[in-house]
Amino acid sequence: MAGLETAAARGDGPADGRRAGFNSYGGDVSETTRLLDGTASDAQVAEPTKDTWAGVEDFDGFPWSRKPSVYWLVGPFFLYTLAFGGIIVPKLNLIISLICREYFADQTSSDPSLVFPPVVLGGDNEQCQILPVQKAATKMTLVMSLVVGLLSALSAPKLGHLSDRYGRTKWLALSSCGGVLAEIVTIIAAKFPDVVDYRWIILGSVFDGMTGSFTAGTILGQSYASDCTPPSKRGVAIGYLHACLFTGLALGPLLSAKFILLTGGGLISVFYLALACHIFFVLFVLLVLPESVSQKRQMLSREKHAKEVESREDSGTWLGSLRHKNPLAPLRILYTKHPGATSRFRLNIISLALVDMVLLGAAMGAGTVIILYSEYVFKWDNYDSSRYVSLVSTVRAFVLMAVLPLINYIFRTRPAARRRLLSPGPIVEANRGCDNLDLWLIRTALISDIIGSVGYFLSASAPFFVMSGVITAFGGLGSATIQASITKHVPPEKVGQLLGAIGLLHGLARVAAPLMFNGLYHATLDTYPQAVFILLASLFTVSLTASMFVKPHIYVREDAAPNSPSHQPTRPNSLVEEELLI
Repeated sequence: MAGLETAAARGDGPADGRRAGFNSYGGDVSETTRLLDGTASDAQVAEPTKDTWAGVEDFDGFPWSRKPSVYWLVGPFFLYTLAFGGIIVPKLNLIISLICREYFADQTSSDPSLVFPPVVLGGDNEQCQILPVQKAATKMTLVMSLVVGLLSALSAPKLGHLSDRYGRTKWLALSSCGGVLAEIVTIIAAKFPDVVDYRWIILGSVFDGMTGSFTAGTILGQSYASDCTPPSKRGVAIGYLHACLFTGLALGPLLSAKFILLTGGGLISVFYLALACHIFFVLFVLLVLPESVSQKRQMLSREKHAKEVESREDSGTWLGSLRHKNPLAPLRILYTKHPGATSRFRLNIISLALVDMVLLGAAMGAGTVIILYSEYVFKWDNYDSSRYVSLVSTVRAFVLMAVLPLINYIFRTRPAARRRLLSPGPIVEANRGCDNLDLWLIRTALISDIIGSVGYFLSASAPFFVMSGVITAFGGLGSATIQASITKHVPPEKVGQLLGAIGLLHGLARVAAPLMFNGLYHATLDTYPQAVFILLASLFTVSLTASMFVKPHIYVREDAAPNSPSHQPTRPNSLVEEELLI
């Protein structure tokens, strides 16, 4: 049936005039609403009282070591993000140092009478805080971001779709292999600066992007968490992975600085440590991490994919073949006009995806510019920049690991426990779209990002600038909640494909965001460097507006059937939120 329909409109909703969206106890419908009302007879509720979730049932009878859980992934993912976060500031300062060496070498070759202080790789080189070096560093980071963003935009959706059919772990390991090669290239460039031009670091970005980079690692990790976590707890589970990211960003710079001091190996030793973290992550995921997609679900996804491919081949038109080879083809899942995907469903998915794209782009694109701005305006050194990144990331990790679980406990876990006491029978967890709590969290996070961005713009001193960064840290609630909400809109076998499309948008964000932020900063550095914060606040304001179009309880039914009289379900006191039929 094309179009949106409610359970009441289909004739399987309540006939007593109760308002849609509420059960017989007056409680709001959620992911854990009972299949049977508390007024059902004992014969109707003969099943044991327990929560059920298909992702758990697939692994019944497996030993604990082969049962997937987000807790298996948290530790290794932390090391993965530690490798990512620990080199952000060191790599930026390495690039600045290498560019500075070349700049002064060119100046000396033009005028041998000029004498410049020696440049120490990663050191506090005050002579490098000049406009030509800053502009060259901005261009270099822009090119690296473009390369990684474009390549990961092409590879991440394919990895996400493949993971639905062949499991998550092998592709998750592959996403870190590019990091291994990238760190090897960086080490060679840093170890032999007189032989290897610093621009060869871009080759490392090519390797990183070809395997999906951090974009693929993140979406595959979130797909893994979605596979083995019920919808009512999914936001918290994905929040743990986001907390790993920001904890890695928080501890990474500090640990890398301490590691340099303890080992005396100089800046290059940090990249050896990052290389070791990547290698450990690859080996753990391949050899230890339990697969989260059961063989049954893998075979189901393969069969559906085979039918889709067969139907495309049967069409026999060159235009259809070209359409499916389009690099933007993975985005079809966001706007496909199949019978169940109504305009309301598409509006929900597209709005959430665009907001998530802006948040990722702001984090990846504006982060480097914020460091460059603070070092230029407030004369921060490597230690000051690392402390700032660590503080903001620590607050963000605390919000995700403490504040978000507390909110989820108060507004989801406790009400579910009350419903369990009031009415016997099993509570069946299912993907039923985002709820009002999700929307409240997303909008609150965006408001904090807007306030923090305005604070950056108005900051005349370093302490006020740092305080603005702390305010933006509460925006961490947004990304975790959005990605959990997106997965609640589709059946489990479509999660990887959907998050793959989100990964494509992430890759595009990694291209567009550096172009906007680095390009604007480069153009206004001489005249008005604060302009970048006006752009940042404007993007968050547009995202907040887009979030207002998202409606709760819109989803695609996993067991949907074509709309015909023979397929009309008759369920007493059925769920009455709006459903979309595939």
